[in-house]
Amino acid sequence: MSTLNESEQKKIEALEANYHHVLGFVPDRIHSRITLGVQTAPEMTEGVEKLRAQLLEPAALDLKTSQLMAFGMLLMNLSQAAENHAVAALRAGASVEELQAVAGIAFVFRGIPAINLSGDAIAGALKKIG
Repeated sequence: MSTLNESEQKKIEALEANYHHVLGFVPDRIHSRITLGVQTAPEMTEGVEKLRAQLLEPAALDLKTSQLMAFGMLLMNLSQAAENHAVAALRAGASVEELQAVAGIAFVFRGIPAINLSGDAIAGALKKIG
């Protein structure tokens, strides 16, 4: 891809602002997706990011609850993204005990793979938040 112009860079920064707010950083995979999207499909990328933020931060739930739910759902899918949602949950006030409780629920329905992933995800999240 070509180098970014000033307008594209500002769009990227604006789209990544929610990640900075919720996670304190932008995961590399997300940064790559947004950067490519701004360059090749800006309307779609902006729409996806707006919808994502709206759905992950519904008015009916506080951020901690929605991030704990996302953490559990991602454990169920055996997704490495569970770690980022553990970070977001911790930053929103969740405790390690709450993350472990969610991991226990995931274990009931997904088994050993989910609980194994939870250990890595929670440990990784704790490293990222210092």
